[in-house]
Amino acid sequence: MHDTVRHAGAGQEGDGLDPRILAALRDGSMTLEEAVAAERLRLEKEFGLTPRKGHWQRPAEHAFTRAQRERTTVLFGGLTWKHERLIQANLHRLGYRSEYLPAPDVKAYETGKEFSNNGLCNPTYFTVGNLIHHLQKLEKEGRSRQHIIDNYVFFTAGACGPCRFGMYEAEYRLALRNAGYEGFRVLILQQEGGLDQSHADAGLEMNLDFTLGIINAFMIADLLNDMAYKLRPYEIEPGSTNAALEHAMEYVATAIEEKEIFALGRSWSNVPIIRHNQRVIENVVKFAVQLFGRDRRALLNDCRDIFSKVRVDRTRVKPIVKITGEFWAQTTEGDGNFRMFDFLEREGAEVMIEPIAPWLMYLLHQEKQSRKDRRLLDVPDELRGWPRIRQRIRSEITYARTWSILTLAERLYSREYRRLRRRMMNIPQPMQDQYMLQRIGHPYYHSRIEGGEGHLEVAKNIYYAREKLSHMVLSLKPFGCLPSTQSDGVQTAVVAHYDDIIYLPIETSGEGEVNAQSRVQMTLNDARERARTEYEDTLAACGVTETRIKSEMERNPELTRAFLRLPRQGTGTAARFARLVAQELR
Repeated sequence: MHDTVRHAGAGQEGDGLDPRILAALRDGSMTLEEAVAAERLRLEKEFGLTPRKGHWQRPAEHAFTRAQRERTTVLFGGLTWKHERLIQANLHRLGYRSEYLPAPDVKAYETGKEFSNNGLCNPTYFTVGNLIHHLQKLEKEGRSRQHIIDNYVFFTAGACGPCRFGMYEAEYRLALRNAGYEGFRVLILQQEGGLDQSHADAGLEMNLDFTLGIINAFMIADLLNDMAYKLRPYEIEPGSTNAALEHAMEYVATAIEEKEIFALGRSWSNVPIIRHNQRVIENVVKFAVQLFGRDRRALLNDCRDIFSKVRVDRTRVKPIVKITGEFWAQTTEGDGNFRMFDFLEREGAEVMIEPIAPWLMYLLHQEKQSRKDRRLLDVPDELRGWPRIRQRIRSEITYARTWSILTLAERLYSREYRRLRRRMMNIPQPMQDQYMLQRIGHPYYHSRIEGGEGHLEVAKNIYYAREKLSHMVLSLKPFGCLPSTQSDGVQTAVVAHYDDIIYLPIETSGEGEVNAQSRVQMTLNDARERARTEYEDTLAACGVTETRIKSEMERNPELTRAFLRLPRQGTGTAARFARLVAQELR
C-alpha cells in the first residue's frame, strides 16, 4: 500500500493528480479504488464528460403559431430560384412573410461541416450551412440574435426513412445551437405525412390554397425552366434566353401575388345552411377554378409571347444530356452539384433537366402501390364465418375508396400538367408515365424498394436510351447516398443489356469538382461524336447540306423562332431540325 502511495505521489508532479486526493491516499482516509473513482469524476467534470442522468429527452421545440404569422419570416430553399420565386409569391398571397435562400456554395458546405457532426450527407451540409450563413448575414445587417430566433423560421423538406437526409432534423438544430442560434425553429415537410398540423393554431397552415399554390408553382416553374434550357444552347443573341426567363418569372410571380383569395361574401354568411358549410363551399369553388379556370393558361400564353422574342440557330450540333439521380443533387443549380448544368452548356451540350412536378406523381404512384400491397391485411386471421365476411367487405370498401381517390388525383394532376404544357406548344418535355417506368425498371430494381428515387434512376436510364430521347444520361447524387449507390450497382446490368447506353454516375461533395468535370468531359466526347454522326447521317438521308439549311434559315426567319415543332424522328435537335427543313424544301 505504501509503495502504491509513493508511486502516486511520484506521479503527482508529472501527472497533475488532485493534491487533495493524493493527501487522502497518504493519510489512509481513502483507498486506492476510491481515489481512482474520485479522480475519474474530477476529470469528467473538467472536460464536460459527466454522464447524463435519466433518459434523453428531445429539446422542447418552440411552436410557430398563427398569432406570430404577421411578424415571422418563413425561410426556405433547396430548389431552383425559379421554383422558389413562385413559392414565395404564393406565400405572400396567403399573407406570409417569406424569403428564399440563395443557391448554396462551397462556403456554405464548409460552414455546415464546421457546426455539424461528421458523416452527414452532402445536401445536409449545404442546406444547414446556407441557413447559418443567411442568419449571420441578418446579424451583420443589424438584427439581434434573439430577434432572429424569435422572428424567423426555416421551412425545409425531409425525406423517406432509408434516406439519411430525412433523419437530420435534430442535426439542423444541433448545428444551429453550435452556431449560437439555439431555439431557432425548423419546420420539416416530410415526404410521407406532410407538415405537423396537430394543433389548429399552426402558423403555417397546409390548407387547399397552400397546396394548390405549391402544385401550380412547381408546374409553371418546371415548364418555363425547361423551355429556357431548350433554347439557351441555340440562342443567336447571347443572354436573350435568360432575360426572357427572368421577365416571365417575375411576370408570373407578380400575377400570383395580386390574385385574390376567393371567399364567400358577408351576405351569403347570413344563410344558415351556407354558414355551417362555408369552408366546404369555398373549397369546392376553389377546386373548380383550378380545374376549369383560365388564369394560369392565360399567364403561360403571355410567357410564350415573352419567349417567342428569342431567336435560335438549331444547326449547332449539340449532344443531349439527360440529368437523373438523387432529388436534391439533380435539382440544385449551385456548388452542390459542381454547377454541372452551366458546365455542360459551356462544353457544348443541351441539358435535359429533371422537372420537379413528376416527383409528386411518383409519390402518388408509390402510395397507390403501397395500398394495393396492404389490401385485406387488416382482416384478422382468427375471424371466421360472418364476422370475417363483414370485416372483409369493410376492408374492400375502404381500399376501393382510397384507390379511387388516388387514381382521380393522378389523372387530374397529369391533366393539369398537359393543359399548361400545351400553352408552351408542347416544347417542354412531357410528364413520364409512372406505370411505364415501373414496368421497365422493375426487372432490374424492385419497384417496392423505397428510398431516394427508388426504381426511377434505373427506369429513366433505360427509357431515355430506348426511346432515343438523349445521347447521354448523367446521374448526379451526393457522396455516400445509399439509395443511389444501390441504383449504381444495378446500372451495371442495365448497361450490359443495352449496348447503346452512355451512362455516367457522378458523386458530388464539397470538393472534387475538377475530377468530376474531367470524367464528364471524357464521356461527353462519346455523346458529342454520336450527335455529330446522327446529324451527318440525317443530312445524307434527306439529301440536303448544312449550307442549304442555313441559306433557307436566312430566307425564312420563321425557322429561327423559339416555338418551332420539330419532327419526332431522331434524337438531337440539329438532326431533327435538318429533317424539318428537308421536308419544307420538298
